[in-house]
Amino acid sequence: MSIISRLISRTGFFMIASVAAAATSMAAAADEPASGLTLSLDEAIARARATSLDAAVALGELKSAYWEYRSYRADLLPEVILGATAPSYVKQFTPYMDESGNYSFVSTNNLQASGNLSLSQTIWATGGKLSLSSQIDFLRQFSGTTYNRFMSIPVALTLEQPIFAANTAKWNRRIEPVRYREAKAQFMTASEQVALSTINYYFTLLLARENVASARQNLANAEKLYAVAQEKRSMGQISKNDLLQMELNLLNARSALTDGLSDERAAMFRLRAFLDFDESTEIIPIVPSEAPDVELDYPDVLDKALERNKLAANLRRRQLEADYEVAKAKGNLRSISLRASVGYTGADHTFGNAYRDLKDNQVVEVGISIPLIDWGKRRGRVKVAESNRDVVAARLRQEKLTFTQDLFVLVERFSNQRQQLDIAERADTIASRRYDTNVETYLIGRISTLDLNDSQSSKDEARRAYINELFNYWYYYYQIRSITLWDFVAGSPLESDFEQAVRH
Repeated sequence: MSIISRLISRTGFFMIASVAAAATSMAAAADEPASGLTLSLDEAIARARATSLDAAVALGELKSAYWEYRSYRADLLPEVILGATAPSYVKQFTPYMDESGNYSFVSTNNLQASGNLSLSQTIWATGGKLSLSSQIDFLRQFSGTTYNRFMSIPVALTLEQPIFAANTAKWNRRIEPVRYREAKAQFMTASEQVALSTINYYFTLLLARENVASARQNLANAEKLYAVAQEKRSMGQISKNDLLQMELNLLNARSALTDGLSDERAAMFRLRAFLDFDESTEIIPIVPSEAPDVELDYPDVLDKALERNKLAANLRRRQLEADYEVAKAKGNLRSISLRASVGYTGADHTFGNAYRDLKDNQVVEVGISIPLIDWGKRRGRVKVAESNRDVVAARLRQEKLTFTQDLFVLVERFSNQRQQLDIAERADTIASRRYDTNVETYLIGRISTLDLNDSQSSKDEARRAYINELFNYWYYYYQIRSITLWDFVAGSPLESDFEQAVRH
């Protein structure tokens, strides 16, 4: 062996040793614990549900729906009202017409006061209103002869009943519970949507950090390989073109790291803001070690979705509202109302005597409003309401069909995603090993620069693909959870203490 060959061999040996030492140093640095807040995916989702603005909006909407439902329930219960006017003082001239038809102005100077207490109840079956009331009126005249006057209505029972109008109380009893059930399902879905947003932000940051880690490793390798290439070029082992290619690889690696760091800072800012962390907090996401192995059966998923999803309540509510509009339009074809009041009344100069020698007080009123000629306006409104109801029914059928189709596609994608994830994980492992082997092989001159670049690109792409497939798996899973409101890992429905949530 010639002296030159021995020198080249020794040089190659030292080059390989230096690169191996560098790789060992990089691995040791990677094993060092990073500074910052380490946050798992489950922890990020739990914090988002508790502190994110999206969660606050969902809770606000639930509270609004809760108090609307409470107001509806209160409308069904008896209502007690106390009213009073104390006092009302009047001193003025008012016009007065005598028996001959002549007008004059008379002076009025009096003090009045009144009070009433009423108990009213909506009649659920008929939509009427029944009231029980008691009233006292007081008048003190100051002009002319001064005197006091009391008038009492100790008890009066009043019924107000529309005859043909739509029974609003009956329709509200059918619609409002469905509306509140829809609101509760919407709150649960919104909570799962918060989880979906968290997954999106979390994996965006995770992928950005993985890209930065790959960029750092690629830059370190590019620096070492360029140094080796310079040594080989000085000994005439490689061409000028190969040396320039290695320098270009080094510049590209520096550029990729700069871009990666920028993307990481942007992703960090978005996740930090979403989770309501301080600006100084550095979040370190963790690659989920494993994904839950869940087997889904489409008919079972569909049954749970149709039972628990807000869509079921939404379809029912909109159908009821369309029917209610038709009932109102038909009720407006003619209007007949009944008002009947029975009770006792008394009057005297003293308060006590106003409750003695009581007399009957009865009022019966029947109001009728029947259009004789309206050119078909009211019947036209009935036809419009019926047409709108038919349109709503058609839309509801279409929405249900679209819902079932989209759910089928989602279940199929999730079922296939487990295999896709396993393939991507295996490809990531193989690509990483291939790159490490090619680096060593390139140092001893057995592969070209193009082959080395290809293995690096394959390694980076395989890692990104694995993170993306992991993201897709979790995103599909939480999409199905948000639709079915069912935890398929625990095998139990998603529940929430709504009373506690609205009082929080």
